Amino acid sequence: MNLSRMNQARELKARMDRMQHELGNTMVEASSGGGAVKVIVDGQQKVKSIEISPKVIDPEKKEALEGLVLKAVAEALAKSQKAAAKQLKGLTGDLKIPGLF
Repeated sequence: MNLSRMNQARELKARMDRMQHELGNTMVEASSGGGAVKVIVDGQQKVKSIEISPKVIDPEKKEALEGLVLKAVAEALAKSQKAAAKQLKGLTGDLKIPGLF
């Protein structure tokens, strides 16, 4: 590998490291049940918080609440993946790198 390629590889790694840091600070929110359940996920697809309105906490409707939580988490993760893919595309252009979205 020539020196130019090694420098390009180092630069790409530094940019990827910066992007990972930025993704860790990028937060997306999703909700379900008209805002009864809110989920916040970071750009690295880590669930940061789940907020449930006291109005929907009813032991008799446990399955409905679980469904709302599941729906909000799935939506938040999808938004997070979209945000990460957008940032990654800016870094790699249209280059498809296996394992990176």
